[in-house]
Amino acid sequence: MTLSPYIGAHVSIRGGYGQAARFARESGASCFQYFPKNPRSLKLKPVDYRDAYSCAEYCREQGMASIAHTPYPTNLAADKLAREIMKASLRNDLEIAEACGSLGIVVHFGHFAGMEPLQGYQNIIQCMNDTLADWEGRTKLLIENMAGNHGQEGMTLEELVKVRELSRYPEKIGFCFDTCHAFASGIWNPQHSDELLQRGAMLDYWPHLVAVHLNDSLYPCGSRRDRHARVGQGHIGGEALRELLTSDPVSKAAVITMETEKGRDGTHREEIAVVRNWFGSGG
Repeated sequence: MTLSPYIGAHVSIRGGYGQAARFARESGASCFQYFPKNPRSLKLKPVDYRDAYSCAEYCREQGMASIAHTPYPTNLAADKLAREIMKASLRNDLEIAEACGSLGIVVHFGHFAGMEPLQGYQNIIQCMNDTLADWEGRTKLLIENMAGNHGQEGMTLEELVKVRELSRYPEKIGFCFDTCHAFASGIWNPQHSDELLQRGAMLDYWPHLVAVHLNDSLYPCGSRRDRHARVGQGHIGGEALRELLTSDPVSKAAVITMETEKGRDGTHREEIAVVRNWFGSGG
């Protein structure tokens, strides 16, 4: 029997962080992802420590894990003028996530928006250095692979590994692997999953994998279109997702969360049960 990782989905914090954890648990999840603040704004949010600590305590009691996702406008590759804004927002997210007891904050690789690629990579590394310079918390920065719908940057494991390697604080940085993004970008062909697994092992990517976004894809492999489908209802298919997720290096990821449409009952209960069965722990 394969040891089951934490399995859950993205949930709303409308009722607070503690309520988000309880909702996730009630839907059968052992982990969850949340936005620490407004997902469409970089405006800083005061840390509600009472609520955040209640979330952390509940997760400890229930044996749950969590990760946070930074707001959509976050761009690690932003130029120097915008970098202070990005740094402040990322630190805000780290502080909230740390108080909630979360493993990391997921951040998209960054998009270059017409700038020279070398400058874009340098901007990403500098932004991470500035953000993590005096960060002493346990919560990590988790870089997510991209689908290619905003440009070619961030699609390959090589890029993610290299910016982490060139940063001053690699020990404070991990990875979040999105299955839909990998499929859409073309770096993962489910007919040859062994090639992806071998590449990740060669690059030393998998040992630093903290989270997986488990999403099927509405569009074919290599489409570079980031549109999620429910598990087993897209072009990837349940069997291919099961094969990848239960492979030795990927199954060791701390948390697996879905960012898909909710089921008929308003939760991801059915999908969570399906994925748990992949690991022989359907109870």
